Amino acid sequence: MTSALIVVDVQNDFTEGGSLGVKGGNVTAASITSFIRAHKSSYSHVIASRDWHSPDGDNGGHFAAKPDLVTTWPRHCVQGTTGSAYNPALESELIDVQIYKGDGEPAYSAFEGNTAGGAPLDEVLRKAKVRHLDIVGIATDHCVRATALDAIANGYTVTVFADLCVGVTPITTISAFTEMAAAGVNILFSSNYER
Repeated sequence: MTSALIVVDVQNDFTEGGSLGVKGGNVTAASITSFIRAHKSSYSHVIASRDWHSPDGDNGGHFAAKPDLVTTWPRHCVQGTTGSAYNPALESELIDVQIYKGDGEPAYSAFEGNTAGGAPLDEVLRKAKVRHLDIVGIATDHCVRATALDAIANGYTVTVFADLCVGVTPITTISAFTEMAAAGVNILFSSNYER
């Protein structure tokens, strides 16, 4: 079965020191790089998604001066800023395809994004005859969750490596894992990787 690895939003604004930094983000970025180095040959593609918000306006209500941290957020991952760049511990040379999402609108799932040339993620995967996705990244309880659920809805088999993700809070992270598992996502540790 042809597989791809999806690396979700491992960007400076989502790791320590960023506008929405998650504790453990830097370590997670380094661990993802180590995993890719060890297993890249097992994947047809290593695909990384990036929040890529417009510098103009509130991106469809996504940004707010007083965010509720549920549906509205402080400014983050604005196109071309340091915050939108990959965390330096994630080796971008290992990435085959970049997916950009959230240009002028709220976006959580990598399936809401496109390549720089405008191809949706699902199209990229179908063209490569990918049937299975392994998913890692930030944050477990937001964009990883949304990406995994969309992947299931689009007919892929899906594994999320829990130790290569990091969430915002323990409670919402546990809830996200429970929801993903109920939808049919395999939740494993990367040490159990087999291909």
